[in-house]
Amino acid sequence: MNKSLTFRLLNQSDIDDILKIENESFTMPWSRTAFQNELSTNQYAVYIGLEEDGKVIGYCGTWIVIDEAQITNVAILPQYRGRKLGEALMRQAMEVASERGAKSMTLEVRVTNYIAQSLYRKLGFQDGAIRKNYYSDNQEDALVMWVNL
Repeated sequence: MNKSLTFRLLNQSDIDDILKIENESFTMPWSRTAFQNELSTNQYAVYIGLEEDGKVIGYCGTWIVIDEAQITNVAILPQYRGRKLGEALMRQAMEVASERGAKSMTLEVRVTNYIAQSLYRKLGFQDGAIRKNYYSDNQEDALVMWVNL
């Protein structure tokens, strides 16, 4: 990884950067209010940012409840994709969750998102269940995946 890349915990002052990434990455992006709540009132939320030269280019949101971590969202700005930055960000999220006591991690991914599924399997995630009609934009199913940390 490039020396100018760093990870850090995100906070309220990063919401504009998070929203830019969110809006460029998802068909149904979370709202400003949702991220404000995540970063100010959700005691379980941990958001990790990936910065290049001081600019947030990716983030991963996680809820850590007792000994389980749930990935809520993960994204990299489109122009930075294909450089294994998503893998690095996921590895960092897994490490932080483990340091905070999580013994397992779960996530949902679109059943047609083969690129993400491939990455998650590379990181040790296994297929769990299918959540039917999970995504409200097109009623696509979600594949639930999990890994022991």
